[in-house]
Amino acid sequence: MNELELKYGCNPNQKPAKIFMKDGGDLPIKILNGKPGFINLLDAFNSWQLVKELKEATGMVAAASFKHVSPAGAAIAVPLDDTLKKIYFVEGIELTEMATAYIRARGSDRMSSYGDFVALSDECDEQTASFLMREVSDGVIAPSYSAKALELLKSKRKGTYVVIQMDQDYVPAPQETKDVYGITFEQGRNNILVTEKMLQNLPTKVKEMPKEAKRDLLIALITLKYTQSNSVCYVKDGQAIGIGAGQQSRIHCTRLAGNKADIWFLRQNPKVLNLPFKEGIRRADRDNAIDVYISDDYEDVLGDGVWKNLFTEKPEPLTREEKKEWLKKMEGVALGSDAFFPFGDNIERAHRSGVAYIAQAGGSVRDDNVIETCDKYGIAMAMTGVRLFHH
Repeated sequence: MNELELKYGCNPNQKPAKIFMKDGGDLPIKILNGKPGFINLLDAFNSWQLVKELKEATGMVAAASFKHVSPAGAAIAVPLDDTLKKIYFVEGIELTEMATAYIRARGSDRMSSYGDFVALSDECDEQTASFLMREVSDGVIAPSYSAKALELLKSKRKGTYVVIQMDQDYVPAPQETKDVYGITFEQGRNNILVTEKMLQNLPTKVKEMPKEAKRDLLIALITLKYTQSNSVCYVKDGQAIGIGAGQQSRIHCTRLAGNKADIWFLRQNPKVLNLPFKEGIRRADRDNAIDVYISDDYEDVLGDGVWKNLFTEKPEPLTREEKKEWLKKMEGVALGSDAFFPFGDNIERAHRSGVAYIAQAGGSVRDDNVIETCDKYGIAMAMTGVRLFHH
């Protein structure tokens, strides 16, 4: 099969629509279930590249959660501690490596992952499929599926869940094209490999990075390679915890991603862990309630006539002072940027979210200001010399 007809393109009025191989060869995918849409396939192919490269760079199985052609989460299979198991709703469960990577990827930004497309670097096993079954998701792409996993996934969404098998040996052409307004653009694919060699130039006073920090910086940079630019990514313990995508200003990217990282950490606060939810509250409603509870709009879930719909008793709010004190405990975070930081304000914001390690392209006329700000906080920063814009 060298082409696949689609219902429509990005929007229902954009017809006809299809994907096809220009060289007449076969598509490198098999549709095992469902009917993927245009945006599904954009997410599938971008997310597949991401998890494939994460696996190659770290040697560990990887997963990604994609929405609108940018990752909401990406992770490798670093074992979960008890707190993370609780905030990811997998307490008391022995997890396979593939399931661990998926749980981490889905758990980093659960609000953004609602209705996502999932990519898995390795075979989808039965346990991973069982976790996919309980989330609101459009589809999954993986190199293979166990028989039990496929049976489960075929029953999701009344049999319409999209299941794609990817040929992991597929190698795309070195040149790629894209049409905009009837005009064809051509460029070489971004084949650059993200490796530890990119982390050797450290102009900061702190010039040492532990092995785990280097791993997390590689995860950040590879994630950014498939995130709509401008983009910034915060990573902790093998998973993205905050991704800022598609912002016109880099400081807004840094703030957006930093705010998401803060929410991820605030979800681990004892007050949040012990919210007295009623039995039977849907997972998505619980995610939304936690997000609002953590925010300055907490009265939207704690107000009279509202909290009784969610909780068995009215929780005490998590005050600004309590949030500020809790966030001071956040440390050892790695941060990647897809291009240079133009000013030290990005570092100031990153520091507030526990960033201790940074990888960015370098080359700004204000590099000295950025380095000086890193030195003020004892942050180790590598200048990679490589830009990773993605559009």
